[in-house]
This record gives sequence, structure tokens and C-alpha cells, in this order.
Amino acid sequence: MDNIEQNSNSGVIEQDTSLKAKPVSHRLMSLDAFRGLTIIGMLLVNNASMDTATPKHLVHAAWNQGITFADMVFPWFLFIVGVAIPYSKASQRRKGMSAANDIWKALLRCVMLVLLGCLLDSSLAKRPVFDLGVLQLIGLAYLVGTILYELPSWARYTIAGIFLVAHWILLRFVSYPGGEIGVIQESNNIIKYINDTYLAAFNLKGLVSVAPTTALVIAGTGIGDLLRHDEFSGLKKSLWMLAAGVSLCLFGWLWSLDIAFNKPIWTASYIIEAAGLGSLALAVFYWIIDVKGVHKPAFLFVVFGTNAIIAYMAPILTKALVLREWTVGISNGGRLPLIDAALKSCIDSFGKVAGGWIYTGIYIFIWWLIMFYLYKKKIFLKV
Repeated sequence: MDNIEQNSNSGVIEQDTSLKAKPVSHRLMSLDAFRGLTIIGMLLVNNASMDTATPKHLVHAAWNQGITFADMVFPWFLFIVGVAIPYSKASQRRKGMSAANDIWKALLRCVMLVLLGCLLDSSLAKRPVFDLGVLQLIGLAYLVGTILYELPSWARYTIAGIFLVAHWILLRFVSYPGGEIGVIQESNNIIKYINDTYLAAFNLKGLVSVAPTTALVIAGTGIGDLLRHDEFSGLKKSLWMLAAGVSLCLFGWLWSLDIAFNKPIWTASYIIEAAGLGSLALAVFYWIIDVKGVHKPAFLFVVFGTNAIIAYMAPILTKALVLREWTVGISNGGRLPLIDAALKSCIDSFGKVAGGWIYTGIYIFIWWLIMFYLYKKKIFLKV
């Protein structure tokens, strides 16, 4: 996620585009901030501890029950990866790297993300695991999106559309044993059937999702192309992103009338809605931060966004290997894992709801301080 350069570039892009690229003289702080917001969202969703008082939008939506903020965290990572690809490509061209070398570098990045994802999943399972989790899927979608970026823009968008339509047709019109055409249930759908019947034996459940997630990455490249060009002023770029976001959200909602938003199987309507909401969020960030120059408040997000791999992995590994494994004694003579003891202390002191919020807030703040220290020391992990 943090492996894509966004620094100044020569503006040379080898594909058909209606806008002529010009040099960008500064780092796109709004993209770092948006990435940071997504990291904070992940920490908030994964560590919300208010029990039944947890806000609706910090919990994933139930099957066929729309979308929540929690459902946007993962797809926004993919969208951000796509936005950053044009910057990376231009940077590599400026350095004289050929398209073949650039794709080779993308392949190595993909392999590294897959290995890091397997490390996280193995740590959580406490045994060696090879699967297709979050980082693995991001790596694969990034690789395919990077390869397709070598094509003219119209060809990329056409392929993205084909991916989504093919995925929709698969779900809506293809029969399979034990299922009814057009009936898509959480416990019985063709994606689950393919995963369980053909892919599970090879630990490749979720491989079908590479197609729709790549479409989301490609949508991000379109926004990245827009931001990289100086044909428009900052205001016009913001307005174009807002227009794209509104259009995508409307299209996603219309498609949801036929196939509902569902994150577990990455329905086409969900992909388009995520791209639309991502475009709207980035438009606001870009206008406030890069156009109007409001940098100080944005720094709260940038600290996470400039070191996203560490910010993503470190809390998960720490929780799996330390906070849930190390125990401390409590007043009744028993022992609790560190994380449970901390939550219990907050709840005992402030009540279930307030204590839950305080615990979650302290947890995120501690990780912000760690990321701030790394930021000040210029320690960044780039895959």
C-alpha cells in the first residue's frame, strides 16, 4: 500500500490520454492523508469495544443490508493503490526504467505483499498458512492493475467494465450444483461454490475476487491520471473528482437494485459504490489540503498514511503475538490477556460504553505516537 512513489515526475506516460501530463512539483499530501484516514478506520473498526453500543458504521453490514464505513476500509486501500500507480509509472519512466522492468518490479512487490499477508495470517492462526487474505489480494490486484496500465486508458476502462460485468453475469446467470439461478445467498452462491469446490484445496479461496478488485484499482488510476495533470486548476480537479464520485455512487446504487452491495463476494455494485465514495473523499481531502493548503490538521492522518505497511501490520502482529498471548493477574486472582485486562480496566473505571471508547481511543493514539516517532526518524517501510 505504501510502496507507490508519489514524488515529482517527468510527466511521461505512454498511453492514450486526453490530458497532457506536466511535472508535479510536490508530494500529494491529500493522498497520504486519505490513506492515513483509511488506516485509522481500520484500527477503529478492528478495535471498537462498545459492545451493543458500537455505532452501526463501525460494524460490517449484514448480507444484503447496504454498506457501512467499515465496508469501505478494504476497498479504499485498493482504490488508493490505483490512484498512486500513475505517479509510480511516471517516476519509473523519469528514471529511465522500461515498461518490462517496471512490471518486474511490480511482480516483486506483489510477491512481497503476498508473503507479508501470509505472515500475518500465520501469526493469527498460530500455524503456517498460505492463503489469499487482505494484503495478498491487494498485491494481486495491484499487479494486474499495473500491467493493464500500460494499455491506452480506454482499453483499461473497457477491461475494468468487462471484469465487473463478467462477475455480475457469473453471480446472476450461471447455474451450479445446489444453487438456483439468480438467487444469491450468503451461505449459497456461485463464488462460495467455486471457492469451496475448486480453490480451497489449493488455499486459493478468493482468487475470483481478483477481477472485481482489479477493476477498483483501475478506477483509482483514472483519478490518479486526473491529479497528475495540470490542464485543470486545483478547483477543477476537485470538481471533476466530485462529479466522478457522484456519478459512480449513483451508478453503483442503480446496479444495487439488481445485485445488492455485498463485501464478502465483491459485487459489482459494491465495487462501483466504493470507487465513488473514495473519489468523493479524496476530492474533499485534495481541496482542503493540496489546494487550500490546510496542512496542520491533515498531519494527524499523514503520520499513518506515509508508513501504511507498518501501520497496517504492526498492530495486527502485536495483538496476535503479544497482547493476546501475554497475561497479567487481576483482582479476583485470575489472569487475563493484556488486551482484555486493559479493556476491563477501562470499563470498570468508566462504564461499558465510555470505557470502550476510551480503550479504543487510547489504543489508536498509542499507535499514532509510534508512527509519529518513525515519521520523525524518517523510518519508512516500502515494499
